[in-house]
Amino acid sequence: MSTFKHAKLPNNLDVIAEVMPTTKTAAIGFMVKTGARDEVPDVSGVSHFLEHMMFKGTARRTAADINREFDSLGARNNAFTSNEVTCYWAQILPEYLAPALDILADMMRPALRVEDFDMEKNVILEEISLYLDKPGHILYERIMEDHFGSHPLANSILGSKESITALTQQQMRDYFDRHYGPGNMVLAAAGQIDFDELVELAHRACGQWPSLAVQRRYPAVAPAARRHHIRDEKLKRHYLGTLCPGPSSQDMDRFSAAILADVVGDHDGSRLFWSLIEPGLAEEADFSTFMHDGLGSFFGYASCDPAKAALVEETMIKELSHVRDDGVTEDEIARSKTKIATSTVLSGELPLGRMRNLCSQWIYNREFRTLEEDLAELEKVSTQSIKLLLSKYPLSPLTITTLGPGDN
Repeated sequence: MSTFKHAKLPNNLDVIAEVMPTTKTAAIGFMVKTGARDEVPDVSGVSHFLEHMMFKGTARRTAADINREFDSLGARNNAFTSNEVTCYWAQILPEYLAPALDILADMMRPALRVEDFDMEKNVILEEISLYLDKPGHILYERIMEDHFGSHPLANSILGSKESITALTQQQMRDYFDRHYGPGNMVLAAAGQIDFDELVELAHRACGQWPSLAVQRRYPAVAPAARRHHIRDEKLKRHYLGTLCPGPSSQDMDRFSAAILADVVGDHDGSRLFWSLIEPGLAEEADFSTFMHDGLGSFFGYASCDPAKAALVEETMIKELSHVRDDGVTEDEIARSKTKIATSTVLSGELPLGRMRNLCSQWIYNREFRTLEEDLAELEKVSTQSIKLLLSKYPLSPLTITTLGPGDN
């Protein structure tokens, strides 16, 4: 039986853990409530760039030291940046909790040396060039911009070549000082953890960090039907994206939204699978829910032969209209519950999955939910709750963004 633990250091750093005595491993990580949506245009892409720089060394360690010490622990470690958070984590054997936390905490106070900054800038610019050759990435960033407009969720995670080229080390340092500190981050652990030891280690490693008072902006979004086509004659396929309002990470309708998205657009056995993939109209088709901080959306995606573009789009919109008008069946809900519950349990059995879930719960809602509580909410979903969801979020108005070699 797992147990939730929470302590707050004097400097306001939240330390949380799900103690899972029967596991053989542990996972720890820092999640910072900062991402692309917290940037202004002059520093577009700085959150992701900063994630890279956190591995480039500290006052105590070089980049090689960080890599070598994690490797000596047999640790799996990595980081990621999203629109809303940046997370640094390590998966270890329980006996290596102390050295792993020491490395991670040290990384949270990076040197940000100018020479490292200048060298890594070239890596970021190469990464941007790489992603600009990926149609899926281009479509995603453009539809977020088309849908959210002036809202900060429209911001690019990578930034642009122009913004990264112009970014200075001092701008990054200023951004770090405003966002990376207690009050805007959480230290989480899951697995075979001695919580008292974790708190003591955190106090020694992080107790002197200055506390921050950070206020994220939550501007409103004005939903409207929008359409945009990007023509690229080099492409051989047509790409379709649709975006419409959905529940947020704080909205309990998120459980119904997960079922609805699975029914409409899971990779196997969904409505889009039978209407687009199985008859050969599209190579890819998907429908998912994006639950952000304070608002959310439903995202539809398909890729196909350009000659079939109009039919694929017509079919997807028809499927969305059908589910909006007629809802979903009990059999569809039952199948989706089984799939989602299985996936949730498989992820929840692993300390790394629970640790990341812990971080997200705390960052978005400052709460702890057990695996059993989430499964119980999932089990409550019914045809009536799907109908209620669709009355709040009727899969419209729809932003449609397309990318392909021909005219729209």
